[in-house]
Amino acid sequence: MSHASEPQPVTASPGTPLRGALRPPGDKSISHRAMIFGLLSIGETRVEGLLEGDDVLRTADAAKALGASIERLGEGRWQVKGVGIGGLSDPVGVLDFGNAGTGSRLMMGVVGGQPVTATFDGDASLRKRPMRRILDPLLKMGTQVVSEAEGGRVPLTLRGPAEAIAITYETPVASAQIKSAVLLAALNAPGITTVIEAAATRDHTERMLRLFGAEVAVTPHGPGGHGRAIALTGQPTLRGTHVIVPADPSSAAFPLVAALIVPGSEVTIEGVMMNPLRIGLITTLIEMGADIERLNERDEGGETVADLRVRASRLRGVDVPAERAPAMIDEYPVLAVAAAFAEGTTRMNGLHELRVKESDRLAAVADGLAANDIDHSIEGDDLIVRGSGSAPRGGGTVATHLDHRIAMSFLVLGLATREPVTVDDGAMIATSFPSFTPSMTALGAAISG
Repeated sequence: MSHASEPQPVTASPGTPLRGALRPPGDKSISHRAMIFGLLSIGETRVEGLLEGDDVLRTADAAKALGASIERLGEGRWQVKGVGIGGLSDPVGVLDFGNAGTGSRLMMGVVGGQPVTATFDGDASLRKRPMRRILDPLLKMGTQVVSEAEGGRVPLTLRGPAEAIAITYETPVASAQIKSAVLLAALNAPGITTVIEAAATRDHTERMLRLFGAEVAVTPHGPGGHGRAIALTGQPTLRGTHVIVPADPSSAAFPLVAALIVPGSEVTIEGVMMNPLRIGLITTLIEMGADIERLNERDEGGETVADLRVRASRLRGVDVPAERAPAMIDEYPVLAVAAAFAEGTTRMNGLHELRVKESDRLAAVADGLAANDIDHSIEGDDLIVRGSGSAPRGGGTVATHLDHRIAMSFLVLGLATREPVTVDDGAMIATSFPSFTPSMTALGAAISG
């Protein structure tokens, strides 16, 4: 998919209630990691339910360029034959990650800890995103930055050491990407590397390290035990394994909120990951009065999953604490949509990290709300949405800034506003939810473009 192609406007219109069931795509975070750990393992890794969006396929291409043998066996089913820690090869060309912030940052950790040299690049959006927060700890571990764009952005070239240096590193912000990059580099560091985070972030890397055979110790840290210290014993032998990728809660957020705000709707969303560090949106929506029922809870690939039965609900405004942000950082745009239908004020606190996503999501959400006549304001890093308990007017055209979550959030908005809502470009939705439009229309949504 080319982000340089002509924009593809998409429009969502109010219509009939949403009914039926769907399974969202595989979780993007776990899909990226399955390819990366497959590369770093000895033997064969089989993956089921992989998200086959552009972001993950870019990570798969990078793993292949670094030496892995990768084969698609069928829809969502992949086989990765790895080269093991220390067995990577210098890629022949540039590692082009497109729009994949997670894939590029995690793979910088891989390259930064291995005796290889690689150049990272991406699309116009990725070139604007900060990488210095990843490079800073890698430099302490022996990585050389051969070249970089202004401000430590891509395109940049990294050269890893023969062996990385074990460090203790306290992350400056709550970021699973920083933590993961350090842990991935530490796989080739003799000794113990410890990452300290003031607030617990999604722990998929730690879980997958254990699944593949690494020794990881996680202990509470800091006041109240809200933070964590993650200690990895370096230079393990990772063994290929079987990975079942659960449905992505960040993708499930869109049909979930749509079912809540379109009157008369009842939708079942199947196989959604219920990792406690990923369900901040569900927690918040239930506080707002959402009718969300967890069914058939089970374990898949080291993660708890469940089916969610969601019914249209009258929502009320709530105060969302800043410490919840790491558990729902990607879901704030669609939460803002839900808040537009709630009665009263919803205040989302501490959203600084939204300013450094695929776009400045905080500004993009505010602009989208303004375009659709929704009362809101930004105070510092807080977003305030004032709902009347009834459907907003809608009728606006929203600038997506090449951000897939902005596009899908405002298409969800248009399913329940009084007038249709258009997003200026829906092409990038394929990065995380390639089947979004057909999946939603199968439930009865009116989406065209």
